[in-house]
Amino acid sequence: MTGDDDLTKRLVAAGRGAERMLSRSLREATVGELLSGLAAPDPDEPADLYGDGVVTRLERRVAELLGTEDAAFFPSGTMAQQIALRCWAGRTGNPVVALHPMSHPELWEGGALSLVSGLRTVHPTKDPRQPTAEEVEALAEPFGTLMLELPLRDAGFLLPTWEELEALVDAARERDAVVHFDGARLWESTVHFGRPLPEIAGLADSVYVSFYKSLGGLSGAALAGSASLISEAKVWRHRYGGQIFRQFPQALSALAGLDRELPRLPSYVARARVVAAALGPALESAGVPWFRINPEIPHTHQFQVWLPYGADRLTEAGIRLAEDTGTVLFRRWSPTVVPGVSATELEVTSPGLAWTPEDVTEAVEAFTAYLHA
Repeated sequence: MTGDDDLTKRLVAAGRGAERMLSRSLREATVGELLSGLAAPDPDEPADLYGDGVVTRLERRVAELLGTEDAAFFPSGTMAQQIALRCWAGRTGNPVVALHPMSHPELWEGGALSLVSGLRTVHPTKDPRQPTAEEVEALAEPFGTLMLELPLRDAGFLLPTWEELEALVDAARERDAVVHFDGARLWESTVHFGRPLPEIAGLADSVYVSFYKSLGGLSGAALAGSASLISEAKVWRHRYGGQIFRQFPQALSALAGLDRELPRLPSYVARARVVAAALGPALESAGVPWFRINPEIPHTHQFQVWLPYGADRLTEAGIRLAEDTGTVLFRRWSPTVVPGVSATELEVTSPGLAWTPEDVTEAVEAFTAYLHA
C-alpha cells in the first residue's frame, strides 16, 4: 500500500468518525448507505433492458427540468460530452472545439477528444476565468462548437454573469458555431444567474448534466437537446460501449437526487456564502499571513481556499482536527502553480446548513492550532 493510499484511508476514517462537517465526502459512503438512498422502486415494474423502463423515465424527467425536447442517459459524463462534441463536429463540418484549457476534457480525460473522437481544440483564453465574448470573437480560426463549462471547476467553480453568458452565446452564433454547455454542476447555477434551469439551458444547443456531482447519485449523466441530436447521440452511445444491459440502480439514485437534493441546492449556495464570508476574518484573526477565498463570494455551493503552506502539512492538520475533535473543516490539499501555496475545495451541503459564522471561526482557530503545532 502506498503512502497516498494510507492518507486516503485516514481521511475517510476521520470523516466517517466526525460529528460536524460542511459536507460528506463521496469516498465516505458505504454500500448500505448508497442503497438506502435509492428512490423507492415499484417492485412490479419490469426491469430495464438497454435503457428502457426507469431509465426512460429519468430521461424524460431531465428533459422536462431543462426544457429540452429530449435527453439520453449515459454511464459517464466523459462519454456524454465527447459524443455531443463529435455529433456537432459532424453536423457543422468543423472538428474544432473552442473551450477553456482548464475545462474537464483538457485536464481530466487523457486527451480523449483528439485520440478517440478526432477533434481539435482552441482556447479563447488561458487566464483562470471564464472567457469573454470578445475573446471568442477574436479567435483566429473557425470553430464548429463553443463549449462552456458552467461552472468552471478548476478555476474556482466560476460562472459568468447572465449578461456575459448571453454575450458569449451570441459571439459563437456570429462565428457560425453551435454552443454546448458542460453543465456537470449546472443544477446549482440558478442562484448566481437568477434564472430557472430551462432558461439557462435554452441558451445552448446541447447540455450535459451529472447525476452524482451535486445530486448524490451513484454515477451517470445525461445529454439534453433536440430530439434529432439525442437520437444521433444514442447511436454513438452504443458505438462507444455505453448501451449498458441494466442501469436501474443508477437511474433510481438519480431520480432520488432530483427529488431530494435539487430543491436544496439554493440553500447550500446561500450557506456557502455565509461560510466564505466568515473564513476570511477567521483566518486573519488566527494569524495566517496570507490567504485567498476564490471566489470571494462563491458562485455555487463550492469554492476554493488558498493558504501559504505545504499541501501535506495542511492535510495533516485537517486530519488531526477531525480525529481529535470530530470536526471536519478541510480535507485534502494540493499544491498550486505558486510555490509554497496550496489549495483545497470547500463544499457546503446538508451537514453544513447548521454552521454559523461563529462555528467557522471556532473551527479555523482549532485548525490553525494544529497547523502551527
